Amino acid sequence: MAAACSRAVCKVGRSFLETPAAARSGTVSLLLGNAGTHGSRRGFGTSGPGFRSRLLSSMRAAGGRALGCAFLLGGGLGLYQTLRLSAQQHLAEEDRKVPGRVPKMTLYQYKTCPFCSKVRAFLDYYGLPYEIVEVNPVMRQEIKWSSYRKVPILMVDGELQLNDSSVIISSLRTLMINKEKNISDIICCYPEMKSKNDRGKEVTEYNNKYWLMLSEAQNAVVYPAKGMQKEEMKWRQWADDWLVHLISPNVYRTTGEALASFDYIVREGKFGTVEGFFAKYVGAAAMFVISKRLKSRHNLQDDVRQDLYKAVNDWVAAIGKNRKFMGGDQPNLADLAVFGVLRVMEGLQAFNDMMENTKVKHWYRRMERATLNHEGRS
Repeated sequence: MAAACSRAVCKVGRSFLETPAAARSGTVSLLLGNAGTHGSRRGFGTSGPGFRSRLLSSMRAAGGRALGCAFLLGGGLGLYQTLRLSAQQHLAEEDRKVPGRVPKMTLYQYKTCPFCSKVRAFLDYYGLPYEIVEVNPVMRQEIKWSSYRKVPILMVDGELQLNDSSVIISSLRTLMINKEKNISDIICCYPEMKSKNDRGKEVTEYNNKYWLMLSEAQNAVVYPAKGMQKEEMKWRQWADDWLVHLISPNVYRTTGEALASFDYIVREGKFGTVEGFFAKYVGAAAMFVISKRLKSRHNLQDDVRQDLYKAVNDWVAAIGKNRKFMGGDQPNLADLAVFGVLRVMEGLQAFNDMMENTKVKHWYRRMERATLNHEGRS
């Protein structure tokens, strides 16, 4: 539309310059008005009517040329601006298709969910910009548009939906390294598989979710030492399959701890006043009972703290004394996963006990600083 208007203005300007002077004079009179009629007699009275006539003709002829040039100049500038804007829009559209580009991301989460915390730890460490939508854990209206009813969900550019915390992390990390592919190509490498667990409940799993989809050369750069990749994958899976199942039995270990945990959940979550009241007391009672079932299901000790302490000390022992992180001088994906899971207990008695009775404190504080300062951004 703007380009068409600019071309029309240019056409008018050319017609002014190509039109004979006599015809042009009439047009100028219509545009500028009749100077002889509307001008002041005192301005030209001393020179007589002959002078006024010649002066008026000169002005009309010169005015026609000037107006034509003005139309051409204005039209040219308008066309230039239109083409520049069109080029910028085209480049923006192309940029959305460029492999390796950091997309716009929206994370649907519960703040106290360990799987959501894992994703936030990853995004924060690498300094990736994202928006958060806090989901009401009772009504879940914020994700009613999705057939996948769990969190975290990561929406990429408002179109592509990524499910499962480990798939989200692996696919985004692959995108950051492998500049030849876009996120749509990468997510196809983690196919969804549905099956039934030992209780007959349908569950969704994702193949390859601990793998990064890299070339052999890229893999050698990311994992320069022998065994690094297997170690990272092993402990990422350990965080999902074992560590995360120790959280609920420990934060809901007693009725007092259950109430304190739900007070924190209601305070940090998306609850209305009445809904929050019922969530705190009814939820605390329900989770106290459920935590006992989880304790039995996962064969935990009567004192579930001991399982937590052992798991955390096993993790610290795997890092060893000569490394700051499992990734060496910088955290790897296993570091971020374990940190994300443990972080959800902050402010609760289970977290304080863990920090006092295990060797995890120094590693944990280093991880806090690394994520807070976005140290993986470089």
